[in-house]
Amino acid sequence: MSDDVLFEITKDKLETGLRGFPVGYCTTSYVDAEKGLFYVGKPVAELAEWEPIRVIHLLYSGKDGSKEEVRAFSDIIENRSVCHPGVVKAILALPRQGHPMKLFCTALLLLGMFESTGDYREDCLNLIAKIPHLVACVINHHAGWGKTPDPRPELGYMENFCQMLLVPQAQKDELVRAMKLFNILHYDHGGGNLSTFVGKAVASGLEDMYGSIASAMCALAGPRHGKANQDCLQFVLSVLEEVGEDASASQVEALIRHRLANNELVFGFGHAVLRVEDPRATVQYAFCQQHYPDHPLVKIALHLRSMGSKVLSENPKISDPHPNVDAISGTLLTAAGFSYPEYFTILFGLSRTVGIAMQIVYERLEARGGKGTPIVRPKYLYKARS
Repeated sequence: MSDDVLFEITKDKLETGLRGFPVGYCTTSYVDAEKGLFYVGKPVAELAEWEPIRVIHLLYSGKDGSKEEVRAFSDIIENRSVCHPGVVKAILALPRQGHPMKLFCTALLLLGMFESTGDYREDCLNLIAKIPHLVACVINHHAGWGKTPDPRPELGYMENFCQMLLVPQAQKDELVRAMKLFNILHYDHGGGNLSTFVGKAVASGLEDMYGSIASAMCALAGPRHGKANQDCLQFVLSVLEEVGEDASASQVEALIRHRLANNELVFGFGHAVLRVEDPRATVQYAFCQQHYPDHPLVKIALHLRSMGSKVLSENPKISDPHPNVDAISGTLLTAAGFSYPEYFTILFGLSRTVGIAMQIVYERLEARGGKGTPIVRPKYLYKARS
């Protein structure tokens, strides 16, 4: 086999979801199995306390900017931050039944109908700027919380989002602090996760940015991908209900063993690439321990962290028995006052739109010396049904 050939295709490599097959380049981020997620070569844990707009600038420009450069970039985003009034009006006419991700995907298509320029770079910036307003309108409408306040982008990227989000009885300072962290940790995750790959594949057919991102969000909506954070919180809640907030680590361990013995799922562990605890989870565990150590869900989540890894590591067939980002993100949001798990996947989408849009810009305008990548067209082999 030639040195230029990275993989030999054999039968056992088919029908595996392209797992591990390189198909292109990602210029924004990468995931190391032992070290976790990196944004433009920087470990994501080092960026957790940055301002969101500084991290977005890092991903967009490929370098950390000076204060002046970040401020200039922030001005660009602030000046584009309001959705067309027709989009807001159309969202309010949409049904509120079903999972809100359906509403979010529809709203993205509506935004494209009103605002698409057909220029991927311009639409990338426009979408990054407008997505907080769009998501706030979607959540407020679906939840029945009332009319969304006008954007105030001068407050800051996530400060603006939180002032538009009409969460009942929420402490805004608490909410902003948690939302900033959640937002930064979910911007990007390499080029091959499902939502990112789907968005880029759709864009390869020259669909515009908004339709491509809507397709990416449909991919994100599934329980094997973005909806996992919602399912993980439900799991933590069920454990709390069964053992109580004062349960010991050994009681939680016994519950995990009982579930596994009954072939029941234990949520929040394992990752397709990582072989260590997800550093994004590590950051959030530390945040929860610092700010919400006495919250009942935090207590249970910490027991699950230690006991889950202990029990799962006993199974040699499990390659990654460690917590992933979804194990704690829902607990963090709930402890901060956002106890609405049906909207967690939308918050994931609010963040991930940033990275996917940037990757689409690369593949459409910069890859292959500016020609862009060709339309995605993998080969499938015919197989007669038995």
